[in-house]
Amino acid sequence: MLMKRLLGAVTALALTLAVVGPAHAEEVVVFAAASLTNALNEIGESFAARTGTKMVASYAASSALAKQVEQGAPAQVFASADLKWMDYLADKKLINADTRFNLLGNTLVLIAPLDAKQDRVELTAKTDIAALAGPGRIATGNPDSVPVGLYFKQAMERAGQWKAIEPKIAATDSVRAALAFVERGEVPLGVVYATDAAVSKKVKVVGIFPDAMHDPITYPFALIKGKETPAAKALLDHIRGPEAKAVFVRHGFKIN
Repeated sequence: MLMKRLLGAVTALALTLAVVGPAHAEEVVVFAAASLTNALNEIGESFAARTGTKMVASYAASSALAKQVEQGAPAQVFASADLKWMDYLADKKLINADTRFNLLGNTLVLIAPLDAKQDRVELTAKTDIAALAGPGRIATGNPDSVPVGLYFKQAMERAGQWKAIEPKIAATDSVRAALAFVERGEVPLGVVYATDAAVSKKVKVVGIFPDAMHDPITYPFALIKGKETPAAKALLDHIRGPEAKAVFVRHGFKIN
């Protein structure tokens, strides 16, 4: 009788587990600039292998992600492609300032479709980029909000070329969208980061913007205020650790 009761209890427990299913592993939600996609995905996989905690990432323009955080999106970690949008959240007291750090840098490049006749050019403040595009347009992030577009606009303003360039801009909602425009041959030129150009086999770099033409491209990271779980803190520590830095360097980022 006792054995039957024990078997019955075990069977009931097994049925309960089958219905409920295994406990979900802890997750950390990361909102990150689109240009970080490939490197950060790789880092997230290594973090999951080491800790069992899954990184769930949402990639888009830093501007769009910051606005989503402001509206209450469930992000725990925010990684921006510029200081502006991290400062935006800091001003609204939505990040934990003690966890903020600048980790990465990048390079602004001019790209063309791989089969384009456009030769490589040495870009300077005097290079007529509007003329290089001919009758076509130049794809880049929205210069009013998306970091890559903001950096490009700043470079062209410093060079005194913005008035000529502005009508030719094909504004996109992220740097990866600008890359896609060039990959499909919809525009003759695009302005993206060197790391984005490196992940595509359909474009070529035809020019590199000197760093002096714009503010330093800087990627700050921070925890969202009120979302500082041990797992989120551990992921942020992993991201700034030597293993992750090596991944970022391999993908073409500069370490600040």
